[in-house]
Amino acid sequence: MIEEGFLMDVVKKVEELRDDMVEALKRFVSINSVNPAGGGPGEKEKADWLEGLLKDVGYPVIERYDPVDENGFVRSNIVARIPGKGKKTLWIVTHIDTVPEGDITLWKHDPFDPVVEGDRIYGRGSEDNGGSMIASIYAGKAILDLGIEPKYTFGLALVADEEYGSRWGIDYLLDKGIFNGDDLILIPDAGNSEGNLIEIAEKSILWIEVEVLGRQAHASTPQLAKNALKKGAELLLKIDQALKEKFYKTDAIFEPSVSTFEPTKAEKTVDNVNTIPGRFVFYIDSRVLPEYNLDDVIELVREVVDRNKGDFEVNIRSVQRLDASAPTPVDSEVVVVLRKTIEKVRGIKPKVMGIGGGTCAAHFRTRGYAAVVWSTIDETAHQPNEYKRISHMVEDAKVFAVMAV
Repeated sequence: MIEEGFLMDVVKKVEELRDDMVEALKRFVSINSVNPAGGGPGEKEKADWLEGLLKDVGYPVIERYDPVDENGFVRSNIVARIPGKGKKTLWIVTHIDTVPEGDITLWKHDPFDPVVEGDRIYGRGSEDNGGSMIASIYAGKAILDLGIEPKYTFGLALVADEEYGSRWGIDYLLDKGIFNGDDLILIPDAGNSEGNLIEIAEKSILWIEVEVLGRQAHASTPQLAKNALKKGAELLLKIDQALKEKFYKTDAIFEPSVSTFEPTKAEKTVDNVNTIPGRFVFYIDSRVLPEYNLDDVIELVREVVDRNKGDFEVNIRSVQRLDASAPTPVDSEVVVVLRKTIEKVRGIKPKVMGIGGGTCAAHFRTRGYAAVVWSTIDETAHQPNEYKRISHMVEDAKVFAVMAV
């Protein structure tokens, strides 16, 4: 760990960059990078701007990886490095894509026109994951401006497709062999407002689609119809109850400590009120404790449907699945270094925990890498009026920079 005087130089330099970080995050928010799977334009335009920012900041090594997905979208990823003294790299991994804005009427401001109010920057992607991305970029700028050769190579991976499975993002980079087994990998994509939670484990993720097929007819002649919406609502409630009753165990390392099964999305049925829908599709987001097998979750859903579907046709499909891997050891180098840095820079003692999952860390752990998730956030991701606290962004940048040097 660096000496006290040197530490203060790094902290002071990061604080001097505060206004630049604010302007950079505002620009980040203003470029729509909603994942194409959510109906957006994808990452390329924002990645082009980020590449320019990295060049302006002075990163000596910048690489682009731009695969094209099955629908013709360019899925842009950027890797940048500041060479260090040793062979290991400290990676800060953040994602470029965002989720859609949702119900626009619930926003106080245009989600892609950032607004600063006090300590908050409002806009889609400000917390998830722009604030951490900008913090990591400017942590590197502090190192460069001070002329420091860091202990670890300081590496940034700005990735695509995190919100919808990471096929074109971190999985693509892992397949390219970008990372080494002894690197330190930090994903600042979850946390709490105290900054004292280091995530070392994630639950399994399973997204289930249930399609109910009946018969469409005029609403005044229900005897001629088979109301798919009504049957779907019945099945949804029965599935929800059955899942929570069977997969009830708790594990105190996780927050929340139970498996969660949440109905989230329903596809449009019909455009007019006076038609009974013949097709209804809904989705369930499952975050399952590692001790349970996801195949058992799917099988229970099928059993509930078979018992209750009547004369309706029902199709069940898994649209995303990521089985939980072994936790990152608490004595791994990245956990130890991060813990010491947080204590030294922030004066708090962090705790290790598990979360519901969904970050790039799970993809690293599946391939045997030790990875952790940490950041300081108010947990407004995916919500209307999402925001990032400026103070959190600056304080996290200090930790990123001090970890490297």
